[in-house]
Amino acid sequence: MVMKKILIALALLLTGIASGSACTGISFLAEDGGYVQARTIEWGNSYLPSEYVVVPRGQELVSYTPTGVNGLRFRAKYGMVGLAIIQKDFVAEGLNEVGLSAGLFYFPHYGKYEEYDEAQNATTLSDLQVVNWMLSQFATIDEVKAAIEGVKVVSLDKPGKSSTVHWRIGDAKGNQVVLEFVDGVPHFYENRVGVLTNSPDFPWQVTNLNNYVNLYPGAVTPQQWGGVTIFPFGAGAGFHGIPGDVTPPSRFVRVAFYKATASACPTAYDTILQSFHILNNFDIPVGIEHASGKAPDIPSATQWTSAIDLTNRKVYYKTAYNNNIRCINMKKIDFDKVKYQSYPLDKELKQPIEEIIVK
Repeated sequence: MVMKKILIALALLLTGIASGSACTGISFLAEDGGYVQARTIEWGNSYLPSEYVVVPRGQELVSYTPTGVNGLRFRAKYGMVGLAIIQKDFVAEGLNEVGLSAGLFYFPHYGKYEEYDEAQNATTLSDLQVVNWMLSQFATIDEVKAAIEGVKVVSLDKPGKSSTVHWRIGDAKGNQVVLEFVDGVPHFYENRVGVLTNSPDFPWQVTNLNNYVNLYPGAVTPQQWGGVTIFPFGAGAGFHGIPGDVTPPSRFVRVAFYKATASACPTAYDTILQSFHILNNFDIPVGIEHASGKAPDIPSATQWTSAIDLTNRKVYYKTAYNNNIRCINMKKIDFDKVKYQSYPLDKELKQPIEEIIVK
């Protein structure tokens, strides 16, 4: 029964990779020192079952492998809260009690893990559980870097499928790295630009920003071309030509520009709200990913958006079905006593509407 569920989950994942995995990440440092990492998660073919997960200290966890639930076993050193897809074991974004955050972003066609070897199951870790492992085991990015060589990260897919992912890892001091596997070897890149999308690889995405050196915020000065005065039609002409499609390179450029031009907010709370507002620009209407009349009956390909306050240990999220922002305050959780648990992100798939009564 467990393996049947895994196969169903993988079928959904492969469908999503092929048609609608378009995650976009952004981060900000507030004036009060609060550090926020936010992101969207897309799934363009159907409703994506998602839940929040609470993992207590001391919880025994085990990784899936292509042959069963028989991989790396590890005990949670730190309590954590995660937002999971398909089932509670597959945390896509999360935070632990000491301020380390991590999230996975799909990375098809470019990354490559080691080949699966059943004889090494004791050190084998599913790519969909790397976030669980990092957040339950480590307090710093340096600890993750030191430990990654000791595990063998693999995909649960059949050979030849391209469901690789890469990861964004951050700490409460505002440090952030991107982890990518290239030919089975882990590579960490310092993320100075503070954003992430999907393929191609992170160094390529940063280099590609040079193609948009002409973009700048604010107004454009009118000019004389011969005897004609040319002038901007309205605000924002300084970034006329910014790519507007939803491919990963275009989203990387756009989110990097929005981050670079955004004002610093006074508090982490203000920064959380700013992050949600900016990421609203990256919601993907489901209709643009499908031929006319073929779109599934879901409100958006962007299934949920999260914003995590690493400094104050708060996890915020909203969904395509309910745009009300919800918050889990980790400082109110006793990770020695809380039970391992998970609940759907939405109690019901319905947007609450407040009616205003005019008298």
